[in-house]
Amino acid sequence: MNAAGTLPAWAALMTALLVLVGAAVTLIGSLGLLRLGNFYARVHAPTLGTTLGAGSILAGSALCFSVLEARPVVHEILIAVFVTLTTPVTLMLVVRAALYRDRTEGSPNIPAAWAVKDLISPKEE
Repeated sequence: MNAAGTLPAWAALMTALLVLVGAAVTLIGSLGLLRLGNFYARVHAPTLGTTLGAGSILAGSALCFSVLEARPVVHEILIAVFVTLTTPVTLMLVVRAALYRDRTEGSPNIPAAWAVKDLISPKEE
C-alpha cells in the first residue's frame, strides 16, 4: 500500500511546491555554472543553488514525512544543517586555493578587487 494516498491535499500541495521550487533553484545554479565567465564567478552560482535548492527540497520532504508519521521528522533538519554549513566552507577553501594558485602564476583572471596580494595593509611601526 502506498502511504502517499493518506497525505492530506494541503500537505501534498505544499510538498510539491517546495520540491519544485528547490529543483528550479538548483537548475538555475547549474545553468549559472555553465553561463558565467570565469572560475570566480562560476563558483558562486552552484553554491547558492545547492544551499537554497537543497533547503527547499528538504523542507518539502520534512513536511511530507512529518504529516505522514504524525510526528516531527528531524533527519531532514540534520541534512539541511550539514549542507548549509559545509557548502559555503568548501566554496571558501576552493576559491582561496584558486586565488593562491592564480597569484603565484601571475594569472590575469584574478578579479580586480582581489588582485592585491595583501588585502589588509601591514601596521606601520
